Amino acid sequence: MMNYNFRFGIASDLHIAVEETIFHHPKRFHLVEVSIPGFKQVIEHFKTLDLDFLLIPGDLTQDGEPQNHEWLSNYLKTLPFPVYVIPGNHDFPTLSGENPGKNPAITYPQFPSYYTHCGYNQTDKLYYTCELHPGVQLVALNSNIFDKTGEQLGCMDEEQLQWLEDLLPKIRDQFILVMVHHNVIEHFPGQANHQISTRYMLDNAPRLKQLLNQYEVRLVFTGHLHVQDIAREGNLYEITTGSLVSYPHPYRVIEVSGESQGEMELNIQSHWVKAVPGWEDLLKFSREWMGDRADGFMMRLLTKPPLNIPPEEAEKYVPDLRYFWATIAQGDAEFSFPNFPPGVREFFEKFSEEEKLKREKISDNHTCLKL
Repeated sequence: MMNYNFRFGIASDLHIAVEETIFHHPKRFHLVEVSIPGFKQVIEHFKTLDLDFLLIPGDLTQDGEPQNHEWLSNYLKTLPFPVYVIPGNHDFPTLSGENPGKNPAITYPQFPSYYTHCGYNQTDKLYYTCELHPGVQLVALNSNIFDKTGEQLGCMDEEQLQWLEDLLPKIRDQFILVMVHHNVIEHFPGQANHQISTRYMLDNAPRLKQLLNQYEVRLVFTGHLHVQDIAREGNLYEITTGSLVSYPHPYRVIEVSGESQGEMELNIQSHWVKAVPGWEDLLKFSREWMGDRADGFMMRLLTKPPLNIPPEEAEKYVPDLRYFWATIAQGDAEFSFPNFPPGVREFFEKFSEEEKLKREKISDNHTCLKL
């Protein structure tokens, strides 16, 4: 009988930025000044928990700067538990490494060489697999590719998909954890089709889900969206973790227990970085930081399909939506907009999580999944 008892941490979208690389743009959403002190605080907590390993599902750096990859790589070498990483869209944002208006970045072939101690020790590919714990296998995927024009896409290439199709039947007796940066399951209504949110989804998510379902994979861990959310589609759960440099600065600790794959239990607990030097009330500050930058985003959401509200009318609703995205980001969102017209009210209130909690008993921050 296999003993699957183990504990691991998740910290996502670190956007590590050493001081000399910080890109001071007035409208940037990422509070990268807290990236290093915040991550160090998380690690100090993890050190008290006897973790078996740590997963980091992408966007390790602010914008792929070699200095930031080097800092993180060296820091991860000092930790008392294994760390496994994958790239996010910020980790090599251009094909050439040139990054107009920002710092130069690494190119995608360079990424594995920085993280040979974090899963890439036996490959120069951007994806890999390894055993995390007896009977537990990590499948770490890359969802960042470039088309012929050099545009970055959130997609898995054919070579990787074939590798995965060959791999899964070989490890089907293992308890498999999949890690990929882009979302595979929608985390709010219409995410895969809306002009604003579709870029957070994996372009070929249906094909990946078909493979995972075929081999009875139950768990996917993602980042990218900067929200706390747990979504379910059939027997597949996707746990996405918010960013350490965005409100509410969350991270997760997951305890897995069970003696067979048909009787697995995941106890998921979320934690938050609430203060770092210089930001003694980080959560309040970063919520306001996000609210200060919400107007343009909300105007796009209001004026694009499916609402298509004229700009002069849309402006009336923006003040009431100042904290809309911050509330989604913190997870377990509840919304009520009684003063909005019926169609607008229905659109925004459907982002509430009450029904999911009632129906599936799944909280985004603290929950227990029985697989």
